[in-house]
Amino acid sequence: MIKKILREQSGYMGADFFLHLLLTKKIKHMKRKTFNRLLLAGAGIGVASCSVPLKVGEDKSNTINEPLKLKPKRLKAGDTIGLIAPGSAFSEEAYERTIENIESLGLNYKNAQNLFKSYGYVAGTDKERIDDIHEMFADKEVDAIWCVRGGYGTTRIIENLDYKLIKNNPKIIVGYSDITALLQAIHVSTGLITFHGPVGASELTPYTLEQFRKVLFENKEKLRIPIYKNEDSEDTAFIPSIIVKGKMRGELIGGNLSLLSSLSGTKYNLNLKDKIVFIEDVGEKPYRIDRMLTQLINSTDISKSAGILLGIFNDCDVKPGTEGTLRLMDTLKDRLEPLGVPVFYGFSFGHIKNMCTLPVGIEAEFDMGNKELVLLENAVI
Repeated sequence: MIKKILREQSGYMGADFFLHLLLTKKIKHMKRKTFNRLLLAGAGIGVASCSVPLKVGEDKSNTINEPLKLKPKRLKAGDTIGLIAPGSAFSEEAYERTIENIESLGLNYKNAQNLFKSYGYVAGTDKERIDDIHEMFADKEVDAIWCVRGGYGTTRIIENLDYKLIKNNPKIIVGYSDITALLQAIHVSTGLITFHGPVGASELTPYTLEQFRKVLFENKEKLRIPIYKNEDSEDTAFIPSIIVKGKMRGELIGGNLSLLSSLSGTKYNLNLKDKIVFIEDVGEKPYRIDRMLTQLINSTDISKSAGILLGIFNDCDVKPGTEGTLRLMDTLKDRLEPLGVPVFYGFSFGHIKNMCTLPVGIEAEFDMGNKELVLLENAVI
């Protein structure tokens, strides 16, 4: 037991030395300064023997060590898409639209074994949904995986996924909303580039389809993703706004705010330092947006990020003149301006029709002047 504790405190190569000191009672007569110096030396030996260095200073993250980047192969006509529902069940109409979308892309499809199951508010039991994910990654006939819808349930299953299986069979996996937890857990655990984009049942507008094709079908660097211009919209949620000026450059990480805040404090918590953090949500009142952003601020290193790229927070504002509350934009400014990093609101992702596809883990830069995101490396091979 003593040896185990010493191993944890001083590193494997230093543990035997400290155990010897303890057993020979030399520590008892050792000066505190000398003991501390030896303890630090032992810890240094332990750190040197590890493949990942320890972080120095305050670290709010609780992440597992970041693995090497792993890119999936690109899509091409004739490929087979594996369909899963890792969150909630879906309607017949949603399934039919998914098939139409797949066929319009010139692709084939294959249903997971438990795809049509339902268990209360989730699509099958946790085991059934986990089995479907494993099945689709392991199946050599399946080239990519598309989530039919989001809903709720992915946070329940990420702890029991076989990440070694996923890492050994890298494939495109796409979705958004509740799928955020699945995308981030897979990326954090395996290094696999995952894709925050439309679910299978989404409406593929010309803009959505174009961005989907560019990111997943084309093996290109310097790929440009323009903002969708909602010139006819009178909804203030669709009006772009620079909250804090500045340049953003870093790896893309993020997703739905509700899910990101749910992951904080877990081993799937995101390392946001030097990253472009993209965030969206839907149907949340400003005070709830405030609470979830505060959770991220208190539990992650978002203040050390390269910048924050906000999508469309659809149906998250209150009517002008509503008493006892801040408006959405006031809330975002109140929480994010003090961080001192660039912040832009209104890029084309979220619970909206015209959405782009964002590769999680890919180096990018955001041009506030042109309202354009540039991918600096290919997301697929």
